Amino acid sequence: MSGTNRRFPLTTTPGISDAASRWLAGERWDEAPPRRASTMMLVRDGATGPEVFMLRRVSGMEFAPSMMVFPGGGVDERDGELGLPWAGPSPAEWAERLGCSPAEAQMYVAAAVREVFEECGVLLASPSASGPLVMVDGPEWREIRVRLVDRRLSLADVLHDRGLVLRSDLVVAKAHWLTPVFEPRRYDTWFFAALMPPFQVADGETTEADHADWFVPSDLLEAYAGGSALMLPPTVMCVEEIRDAPSAAAVVVHSDSLPLIMPEVVDAPGGGAMEIVER
Repeated sequence: MSGTNRRFPLTTTPGISDAASRWLAGERWDEAPPRRASTMMLVRDGATGPEVFMLRRVSGMEFAPSMMVFPGGGVDERDGELGLPWAGPSPAEWAERLGCSPAEAQMYVAAAVREVFEECGVLLASPSASGPLVMVDGPEWREIRVRLVDRRLSLADVLHDRGLVLRSDLVVAKAHWLTPVFEPRRYDTWFFAALMPPFQVADGETTEADHADWFVPSDLLEAYAGGSALMLPPTVMCVEEIRDAPSAAAVVVHSDSLPLIMPEVVDAPGGGAMEIVER
């Protein structure tokens, strides 16, 4: 992703500004171990170009409260289960792209697919490796989402029970971000993208969000610049990339370069800022 060595003033990141300012002033504490996480940029073509589905996290969340985010969350260890029904590039092929083990690669991709289903009701799975995606409307599917969220079911359970395969061919890797060292909750997060499937509906019915909708990237970035929408630097830069793409299909292409990017707090001329640094 382009845009390294870019700075975001701490005044634009209220959710992390206090800890960042204290760290910049010289305070130190034990670094929290990062937790694996995945997020999905779900995109479609709109009247003026690509649109992206976003959630606004509820204000009471411990991490990124009130922030506009893509659907996503922490990896469930069961996302890496052997025998998870799978179609498309194999976990070994994904491992080469992501630079990790096949088991980890499977976890990240499966977590992205699971999270976008849990939070949006969009399931990138089908009865065969190349057929149409499953229809997931109806009360039974809403109950499945609830049982996935509270971990009574794993993604593998759902796929096996319904005779489905995860469609990894519909997913692409876009970026790899690591939460700054001063944050009490840290995530090693892969950002993926997928086209919104026809005949499914993104609904945003999750307790973690108080608003969900399709957004025109330029409108969202304007709201961010004006202070009426909050986003963390990785989200801003991903939304900018979607804004600059000529079509949704142009977004859903693997990024050529996938360096690990971790924001660092720096003392800038205008005050403290988060600087984007490739690692």
